[in-house]
Amino acid sequence: MRIARRAQRIEPFYVMEVAKAAAAMAKEVAHTAQPMIFLNIGEPDFTAPPLVQQAAARAIQDGNTQYTQATGLQPLRERISDWYATRFQAEVAPSCIIITAGASAALQLACLALIEAGDEILMPDPSYPCNRHFVSAAEGTAVLLPTTAAERFQLSRAKVEAAWTEKTRGVLLASPSNPTGTSIAPEELRSIHEFVHSRGGITLIDEIYLGLSYEEHFGHTALAMGDGLGESIVSINSFSKYFNMTGWRLGWLVVPEALAPVVERIAQNLFICASTIAQHAALACFEAESLAEYERRRAEFKARRDYFIPELNRLGLTVPVMPDGAFYAYADCSAVAHKLGVDPAKGGSWEFAFELMKRAHLAVTPGRDFGTDAPERYIRFSTASSMAELKEAVARLEAVLG
Repeated sequence: MRIARRAQRIEPFYVMEVAKAAAAMAKEVAHTAQPMIFLNIGEPDFTAPPLVQQAAARAIQDGNTQYTQATGLQPLRERISDWYATRFQAEVAPSCIIITAGASAALQLACLALIEAGDEILMPDPSYPCNRHFVSAAEGTAVLLPTTAAERFQLSRAKVEAAWTEKTRGVLLASPSNPTGTSIAPEELRSIHEFVHSRGGITLIDEIYLGLSYEEHFGHTALAMGDGLGESIVSINSFSKYFNMTGWRLGWLVVPEALAPVVERIAQNLFICASTIAQHAALACFEAESLAEYERRRAEFKARRDYFIPELNRLGLTVPVMPDGAFYAYADCSAVAHKLGVDPAKGGSWEFAFELMKRAHLAVTPGRDFGTDAPERYIRFSTASSMAELKEAVARLEAVLG
């Protein structure tokens, strides 16, 4: 059987490869004194709050399970628009919001609508691997630009200008980012977009962790950019992270008005619509009771960050820049790798992660997924687990690294 070249270009999602190994080991140690702790997957330990669950059950009971329009339920698009206005002071017309089958579908739709074969999209290194694979699936090429901790592992206008060629179609950013949990300063983001816009390019921004920002300076959507610039941004968002609905597979895309019918046409053919039940449930996300619960949970995520990052630094797993959002810690393990018998110059973070799994029954994600600029130095911890699990993880790390 001949496999299409586009499929062969898609690399394995190593996060999931590690997860499979961790799940297998978890069965072996389930009844020991140290069952597996999973700090490798970015999934909140919170589930959808009560009103959301009740809305889903009511939709099923009432028979509200048939297809919606490809763009999604109009009341849901209106509630998202209201959320942007009240939370971020951003005016986003409901007609520019397209409900999707998760952020993954949103990225696929955006890439298929905007990227031609041979187009190049500039992205930071490190960055979330699936984002560059969506570019590849649309016959484009993701160009990874190495970033530093001093740059908060984000692109700058200077780097975008220096890398821009006649093949460049635009940029794909993420703020806050996975794996680093860092955001782009609003003034730098505006400068990047001004340059891209002046070249007739596109600015796509993954904002799925937007609700999980912890520092006032960074908690802004790109869509609030003034002078009409926000109206030319393509923003990807999701109900998975801030809204704690990972398995419901529901997200949305905000596009310029002229692009909405184009994306709708592609969505009609590829997806028909996002889950109707999930859409009816998501309406309840914006009730006052639910929003208050989400804010309480955001405070809990911040408390976990504030505890865990200093502990990693104390143990020699240096986090070079404090995350300002999401729930990740991108830690440099090169200074302590030898304590687990790992040569940083050879196996690096990949072997380090598997040694942690074996010795401490602790699952983390090696940097291999996130780029090509020294991934062997870094491992990613998820701080989406409970405080009790994080404290136990620190105790186990201290036992094997002390």
